[in-house]
Amino acid sequence: MPQALLGIRRAVGARPGLFGGVALAVLALDLVLPIAVLSLVRKPWDYAAFNAWLPNLPGYLVNSEVPLGRRLDFLWDLALVWFVADGQYGAPEWGFSVSVGDLVRIGATGLLFGAFFALWAHGRDLARAGACPARGWRAGGAAGAVGSVLGLSSAPCGVVGCGAPVLPVLGLAFEGLSSGTLALLAGVSRWTTAAVMLAVIWGVLHLGRRVGAAEAVHAAARVG
Repeated sequence: MPQALLGIRRAVGARPGLFGGVALAVLALDLVLPIAVLSLVRKPWDYAAFNAWLPNLPGYLVNSEVPLGRRLDFLWDLALVWFVADGQYGAPEWGFSVSVGDLVRIGATGLLFGAFFALWAHGRDLARAGACPARGWRAGGAAGAVGSVLGLSSAPCGVVGCGAPVLPVLGLAFEGLSSGTLALLAGVSRWTTAAVMLAVIWGVLHLGRRVGAAEAVHAAARVG
């Protein structure tokens, strides 16, 4: 683990632009892509709104009369902003909301993918300099790209008026799905998202260990 953390720190320090760019790109896509898909397939969104209760949040969080666990649960599920497309008879056609938990998950995903691609690029540079074996860096980049697509396309989102609290955007894009199908999609989405996150965490630690070992070899060669 210390070697992996060293590799991550060196790679992010050597490639801050790539790290930040990938993290921001993943964050933007996770927030914009669901709205774009739903607007194209179902109906363009009609309005967006921030939660008007947000100014009261600091007072609620410091309220000792409410148990701490309840306050944390409330904070995690608190909706920050939502986009809604109006439907017939006053019911929404679709809605997309972003909660505090969603924002934390999306931010963590962006940081993980940013670190992954920074490690891959820095490790490739070290391989070209002869500090580590060249095998595996190209395949690692391809795996990272595939993981990015899977993570974005299967990430769950908060929705309005769809019969399920959380489900994939692509599932909501189809009309007429039964409640059982929606529940199945919601479960698959959660498991798929968790699997992608675990795979990316493993990839970051693995590449971090390789980069850390290569940095140690490179430093020893310079001293020699």
